[in-house]
Amino acid sequence: MNPTLNVSRGAKYSRMLGVGGYRPRRVVDNAEIITYIDSSDEWIRTRSGITERRWASDDETVSMMSQAAARKAMERAGVEPGQIDTVIVSTVTHLHQTPAIATTIASELGAKNAAAFDISAACAGFCYGTAMADSFIRTGASKYVLVIGVERLSDLTDKHDRSTAFIFADGAGAAVIGPSDTPAIGPVVWGSDGDQADLIVQNEPWTTAMDGSAHDDGEPHWPSLRMNGNPVFKWASYTMAKTAAEAMDAAGVRPEDLEVFVPHQANMRITDAMFKALKLPAGVVVARDIARTGNTSAASIPLAIEALLESGEAHSGQTALIIGFGAGLVYAGQVILLP
Repeated sequence: MNPTLNVSRGAKYSRMLGVGGYRPRRVVDNAEIITYIDSSDEWIRTRSGITERRWASDDETVSMMSQAAARKAMERAGVEPGQIDTVIVSTVTHLHQTPAIATTIASELGAKNAAAFDISAACAGFCYGTAMADSFIRTGASKYVLVIGVERLSDLTDKHDRSTAFIFADGAGAAVIGPSDTPAIGPVVWGSDGDQADLIVQNEPWTTAMDGSAHDDGEPHWPSLRMNGNPVFKWASYTMAKTAAEAMDAAGVRPEDLEVFVPHQANMRITDAMFKALKLPAGVVVARDIARTGNTSAASIPLAIEALLESGEAHSGQTALIIGFGAGLVYAGQVILLP
């Protein structure tokens, strides 16, 4: 006779308790970018909405930026490092297959013995991590989860590629998610479309970088990101608007109930197209952090949330829709209450 297994049970609900971000010191404006590509400040602004972005210096590593963002998030959440029992790091720019950078980050933060792992979900990674944290807390697997999105995309950016050189940037954002007495994170709507995986890719495997070969100009081979912009724009603007609407429906939130909209900061035109397709009221606060931060992939949503809260444009407790989408193609969105 099989024994009856005990199962873990956690909090009834979870919520985002605090967010923090780290932006690298070096500001790279469009004037510098056009020294690498045949373009103009006006073209870049019109095309993307970006006026400047941050590129990390040698000392601003994935681990260093993550820890800086995490410490701010924990302080704002009122949670000590020792209370963190799970660390999830979303990144595509920790350039080691193993070990996961999450284990080092957890240890150096003081989250001793925490479960720690990396995920590769590109620009949807923070929303993926938020969904997992919500589930872990409600099942009792975790009590306080640290979710980090961090990228050094400048390491994988070809500065001479006119289609991507002005887009990608570096930074880290973190959130502490813990138990709640009231609903504060809605159901996730997520998925993937691998049939379109070739729209955003790393153009060469790491083995190419190690074989000692060089390009025609003598520069050594080093992988970089490539993107087929037009189909990505259409997919993100319209297909992802449907996903965002599904996330609101799943949470029981109507457009007129929404107070803040924080999409992945991919492109200002994509944000505008999604806002229009969702028929959101004019009073909804929209994150436009891309203008000064660029596209930081997994870090963009928590960085944008922090910027809105620090500026006073958004406030704790407001109802916000977050949605991430990117390489894979992967996507995820949910409605949350701001910390």
